[in-house]
Amino acid sequence: MELGYDTPQITLADEGILLEQHAPLVRRVVRQLGAQAGGLMGRDDMEQIGLMALLDALRRYGEPDEAFAGFATLRVRGAILDEMRRIDWRPRSVRQDAHRVRDAVRALTREMGRVPLRAEVLAALDMDEDEYEALLLADNAEEMASFDALLAAGFDQAGDASPERQIELRSELVHALSVLSGREQQVVQLYYEFELNLKEIALVLGLTEARVCQINKQALSRMRQHLAAA
Repeated sequence: MELGYDTPQITLADEGILLEQHAPLVRRVVRQLGAQAGGLMGRDDMEQIGLMALLDALRRYGEPDEAFAGFATLRVRGAILDEMRRIDWRPRSVRQDAHRVRDAVRALTREMGRVPLRAEVLAALDMDEDEYEALLLADNAEEMASFDALLAAGFDQAGDASPERQIELRSELVHALSVLSGREQQVVQLYYEFELNLKEIALVLGLTEARVCQINKQALSRMRQHLAAA
């Protein structure tokens, strides 16, 4: 969707300058998504995909203003996550194991009347720590991709919307954040606003990276459901 037919177009000469100016945005996104990529994609490949997405964002948006960084970030993240899915970074066996983990957690929660501890989940699944954390990262990345796609769609709508509709869209996002718990809000804020990766968030909050993945996935799922309904 075009953001507006009267948007000032940038020249080819300007493109190179603007790409260089906004390249740090691509590097921040790559740093954030590094844990999700694992050994599947190298940093250089991710940055190349991100730069192509940044160029596309510049051509779609026109002359950058204060809102461009948010628009471009969604485009860059989306392009990298799309490439992860395209090269089958979650094979069927991983998807099946992720479903098995969710089923086990639900069953243990019903049985115990509380959220099970990690050790209890590992024992029920006969799974080691490394395998469990890898599954959490993969499952979390899928939720991030789904949430990013929803945000990107809303951003496209806002580009052509009236000022009143843009205010309404921002209000919906704020309200979606308000339905989260305090810890969920912290994780989402640190990831999206302060652009920390999952490992850095874990250090800030004194949690394991896997626990941050769980909190982030739950928060994004709740926000996505709220925004989709709105």
